[in-house]
Amino acid sequence: MNTFSTIIACLSLIIWLFLILFWGKFWLADRRINLDNTKLESYPAIWAIIPARNEADVLPISLPSLLNQDYVGSFSIALVDDQSTDDTTKVAKKTASALQQTEKINIISGKPLPNNWKGKLWAVKQGIDFANEQTPAPDYFLLTDADIKHDRHNLTQLVTKAETEHLDLVSLMVLLRCKSFWEKLLIPAFVFFFQKLYPFSLVNNPNSSIAAAAGGCILIRRQALENIGGIEAIAQALIDDCALAKAIKFNSDKKNKIWLGLTETTTSLRAYEDLKTIWDTIARTAFTQLNYSALLLIGTVLGMLLVYLVPPISIILGLAIHNYSFAIVGLLTWLLMTVAYLPTVKLYQISFFWALCLPAITFLYTLMTIDSAIKHWQGKGGSWKGRTYSKKVANSK
Repeated sequence: MNTFSTIIACLSLIIWLFLILFWGKFWLADRRINLDNTKLESYPAIWAIIPARNEADVLPISLPSLLNQDYVGSFSIALVDDQSTDDTTKVAKKTASALQQTEKINIISGKPLPNNWKGKLWAVKQGIDFANEQTPAPDYFLLTDADIKHDRHNLTQLVTKAETEHLDLVSLMVLLRCKSFWEKLLIPAFVFFFQKLYPFSLVNNPNSSIAAAAGGCILIRRQALENIGGIEAIAQALIDDCALAKAIKFNSDKKNKIWLGLTETTTSLRAYEDLKTIWDTIARTAFTQLNYSALLLIGTVLGMLLVYLVPPISIILGLAIHNYSFAIVGLLTWLLMTVAYLPTVKLYQISFFWALCLPAITFLYTLMTIDSAIKHWQGKGGSWKGRTYSKKVANSK
């Protein structure tokens, strides 16, 4: 028994050594847009597409952040009111009017959701279709959410990045809200896990098979979107941002260039005050990420236990049975995972104490993943803002 336990503890240590040394340096959390003063010879026409469903509470903050961008090129906004039951349209009009920017924003009343479309993507399509009919025609689309507060220079930096490096898609993982206890406990870990699943350095490498984007802020070249068949190509995707990045990067035989990074200045206004809110958000798509596979679910649960929970268990058992080598291996592994988590903790400007909690945090995320599968089997998966998406609709084409 001691031998088997030691092997398991050593395996956990080896996995962390591999992750830190060889898995795209994901843990450094160092991918940022270089804030230089590069000037373009000309600035392309941009249309921001904002799907908005019951977003009246955040629009007074998020919408001005787009209307007040310092972008010198042609810039317009299409806000699609996706069958809201609150004052989304009224608030959007009032906000734009107060800023004397009504000519820059177009508010579109969303049509009823057709079969085999995800609500957000259907709203995005309507916004894109409207923008494509305008003059000048858009060179890029900025796909963003109604709850994102953009830094004043964000659009200029995104466009400069895309134009100077010939990128078809540039995306930022916006800084999520991290104020409440549950946000501090779970939100930075979500970003950490996302980086581990999709190491940004590998996403940004055109020769890598990994593709991802963060849906809160995506700048995409119109021609690249048309080349994949438009937003219709991912109409059924529940995890639409990563599906879009994959479709763009691996269009036909050509590997297009995409880029994904972090930002400290463009932020999400979405609040996660309690555990249930975060739990429901994660459970909505966790099993989708596993392609609704029971085998992958079992493998994921065992993997999470091995990588994150074996180290503290090894310390406790090692001390209990006076096997100090066993305890030392567990301690070393826990220290490695803590060190790996620290850059993300620093990004969110919270105490390093939270980095020590990663095993407990992972346990909660594992329970959320299991709950995601249970909800799916009960026909309650993919629920968001009053809509529930079946497996058929949730899968990407």
